[in-house]
Amino acid sequence: MNAGIIGIGRCLPEDKLTNFDLEKRMDTSDEWIRTMTGIEERRIARDEQDTSDMALEAAQKAIKDAGIDPAEIGLILVATVTPDQPFPSMACVIQQEIGAVHAAAMDVSAACAGFMYGVVTAKQFIDSDVYKYVLVVGVEKLSKITNWEDRNTAVLFGDGAGAAVVGKVSEGRGILSFELGADGSGGSNLYQEGKHLVMNGREVFKFAVRQMGESAINVIEKAGLTKEEVNFLIPHQANIRIMEASRARLELPVEKMSKTIHKYGNTSAASIPISLVEDVEEGRIKEDDVVVMVGFGGGLTWGAIAMRWGK
Repeated sequence: MNAGIIGIGRCLPEDKLTNFDLEKRMDTSDEWIRTMTGIEERRIARDEQDTSDMALEAAQKAIKDAGIDPAEIGLILVATVTPDQPFPSMACVIQQEIGAVHAAAMDVSAACAGFMYGVVTAKQFIDSDVYKYVLVVGVEKLSKITNWEDRNTAVLFGDGAGAAVVGKVSEGRGILSFELGADGSGGSNLYQEGKHLVMNGREVFKFAVRQMGESAINVIEKAGLTKEEVNFLIPHQANIRIMEASRARLELPVEKMSKTIHKYGNTSAASIPISLVEDVEEGRIKEDDVVVMVGFGGGLTWGAIAMRWGK
């Protein structure tokens, strides 16, 4: 039996921040934002809703979807760069709240690629029979580190959480291959300085267009598959032009690529699991579909997974 995703859940704040709202706050326009990024609105958590609150809701939904007892979880991994506080970790907070009394817990810091790092790490523990189930959460409250005076970054980011329970699935299903990578020399292009996120958009764009496509192709080849056998692509929802470049590399039709960026913006480590939940719930991902998930983030980091969906 192979490691795979057996339960999923997500949390999205209720409040929406539209492009028209941003037009009133800074020198920008709905047309420019949509054309350059593909974003129309994003969700923003209220002051009283912190990172751990969103992570907890997504985690509880994933556990319910998996049909397991929290006490069976052996490890909790929370991917985030916007924790409530440096410590205790978000993973420890979640452990206590869900009653996962036997679970080890730690946070993962790989920015927007964090969920991919978490799922790949979970696979190692499942494959080696160390743990029966691993809970992986990708969550961000980016609104608290966004510089709302910087129109180049303020239009991009939103808040939210997505979670997955990783466990053993039936033969032929689950995670077929993966790739993780990092290039620390590019760290100066995307980082936090003081209270705010800082990004060299041009350099990050060039890196992402190249790396997302390459990583997607790499995991397909590692899995012994062809591009024609891929049923669905879930790219990190960072920028529609980056996403389209990845889709073009795989030669997939538009309807076979996840697109939630217009509704939620870039939610960093949460973007891929948020999209996964929506695509499964709305029937775009079906049993036994070959799905490729690929993302990149600050570090610079990247990760990709090819999997056959189903338990």
